[in-house]
Amino acid sequence: MSPASPSGSRPGSPSGPPPEIASESRDATDATPADVAFAPAASVHANAAPSADFDGSDARGAPRGHAVRALIASIAGYAMDGFDLLMLGFMLPAISADLHLSGAQAGSLVTWTLVGAVVGGIVFGLLSDRFGRVRVLTWTILLFAVFTGLCALSRGYADLLVYRTIAGIGLGGEFGIGMALVAEAWPARLRARASSYVGLGWQAGVLAAALLTPWLLPVIGWRGMFAVGLLPALASFFVRRRVEEPDMFVAHRERVAQAAPQDKPRALRLLVADARTARASLGVAVLCSVQNFGYYGLMIWLPAYLAKSFGYSLTKSGLWTAATVAGMALGIWLFGVAADRFGRRPAFLFYQAGAVAMVFVYAQLSTPFALLIGGAAMGVFVNGMIGGYGALISELYPTAARATAQNVLFNIGRAVGGFGPLAVGAVAARYSFATALAMLASIYVLDILATLFLIPERRGAALD
Repeated sequence: MSPASPSGSRPGSPSGPPPEIASESRDATDATPADVAFAPAASVHANAAPSADFDGSDARGAPRGHAVRALIASIAGYAMDGFDLLMLGFMLPAISADLHLSGAQAGSLVTWTLVGAVVGGIVFGLLSDRFGRVRVLTWTILLFAVFTGLCALSRGYADLLVYRTIAGIGLGGEFGIGMALVAEAWPARLRARASSYVGLGWQAGVLAAALLTPWLLPVIGWRGMFAVGLLPALASFFVRRRVEEPDMFVAHRERVAQAAPQDKPRALRLLVADARTARASLGVAVLCSVQNFGYYGLMIWLPAYLAKSFGYSLTKSGLWTAATVAGMALGIWLFGVAADRFGRRPAFLFYQAGAVAMVFVYAQLSTPFALLIGGAAMGVFVNGMIGGYGALISELYPTAARATAQNVLFNIGRAVGGFGPLAVGAVAARYSFATALAMLASIYVLDILATLFLIPERRGAALD
């Protein structure tokens, strides 16, 4: 089942869809009954060719300008997420010294930022499905920027905690809204690749924080760093003025406006609309939970593991950790290519099996070169899957619930993932870091089972 060729007439043109798209439609029709029947609360099935208005590409099959702008806005939003959390980690010692915070109070600034992100993800996902992707994405960026800037004016722990929590609320909505916006704006044959580019935004933000914060913090202080957080407000003006709502969402909103009150969709209910939908929602929640649990459990403790087990200095631990992050970025990009070429389920299963193997193997490595190369290979599989959730979730749910599904299910995973560092630390303290890493490897087996038994294949499915 090959992806549609970039050449050829657009779907819905008088000459009919090109052979590649027709082939995709036939493949979807010939899929297992479960896969064909799975169109939760949607009126458009996988074997229906998407409307030309909703294709997201021009007559040559290349993404149109509005699709590219939507992608840029979504990448920027997720980059802010990664930049903010790593920047906060760098600043905690300076904040603690200036405001006389205890260790528990300093740690709670991170915890409540994540709590706010979970709340914001759910709330803004619902609002996006009701009021529009672009409008609500603008709200999230403004909320994040304003309250990050207010952190610079904090006089103590209490007001800083409030500002961080509200900034986290704004932060939490960006991932799912951006993924829904990109999925609806880009053509089906490039949907996973476009989603993977959004996933790369996080890595770009982390890299920017790692490079800029150590340089800027001694010069402008932690208050100045928070003031820099006002800059994303400028991005909100770009989003509002230059990015258009996807045609698909505009058409959906018009249908909803004309519907009787009892017929208007309820986004949260659509996540469990029937048994098939509920199973898929459970499966996606498991995948997102394992993704976040493994990522946070690994990245929080990897520098300490290298320092304690091998005597690495902070600089050397950072270099070896950077190799893992580089592998993660490569893995995200490769996942998008593989998911568009071979399908969502095969890509997930391959990466999940790779994560099981590489995390276990990494725990056995002992030489510097092996740790460097092994860390990069492990990063490919452990975090590469983040490149696939946008396309996977978008294809499983209708427009009425797409952003809600993205944000609710991914933030369930983020909430569960918050226990990753705690679990790894507890196992490492009782046994060893190697044992803790082996424990991390085992959770990806659960991922494989969820993919096999709960997740249907929907590559190339038309979005309703």
